[in-house]
Amino acid sequence: MKIICIGRNYSEHAKELNNEIPDKPVVFLKPATALLKDNKPFFYPEWSADIHYETELVLKVSKQGKYVEEQFAHKYYNEVSVGIDFTARDLQSTQKAKGLPWEIAKAFDNSAAVGSFSPLQSKSCNFSLKLNGTEVQKGNTNDMIFSFDKIIAYASQFFTLQVGDLIYTGTPSGVGAVKIGDRLEGFLEQEKVFDFWIK
Repeated sequence: MKIICIGRNYSEHAKELNNEIPDKPVVFLKPATALLKDNKPFFYPEWSADIHYETELVLKVSKQGKYVEEQFAHKYYNEVSVGIDFTARDLQSTQKAKGLPWEIAKAFDNSAAVGSFSPLQSKSCNFSLKLNGTEVQKGNTNDMIFSFDKIIAYASQFFTLQVGDLIYTGTPSGVGAVKIGDRLEGFLEQEKVFDFWIK
């Protein structure tokens, strides 16, 4: 199982980080060891002082595929959830400034939290995150730069999609730091799909 992640897929988020709006999906990977599920706590790593949450819709791949055409991409996923792409912003900034890869800031253990999955009812999905009871992020698929199907078509040019792979589809604006003692609750429409603590 692999985790495919899409960066800068909401224009407002790209702007808040002073990044250019991409003309193609920005793709990076996380290993299976990054997965954090079943509402287990996220343990703040000792090597960072600036861990950020990035709330995203997560697709589960339901069919193996390679070079999937966009018009058929909808056949390759049928479940969705909400997840957190945890980012060590201090490490990321250091790596980017040196022109180095930043997997250590994105793909570390437990950096891909995910909630419970449910059948995808519509390609127009609302999702949100509460931090200590206050809504800090909300998004809708209609605001994506690249749709689910475009992401599937693009990513499958480079990586064979396998059943059970997860695709994190990008975060809207409103990302921010977490600290020990914080509670994170993720919602897909009105349904809570995860609820866990930072320890």
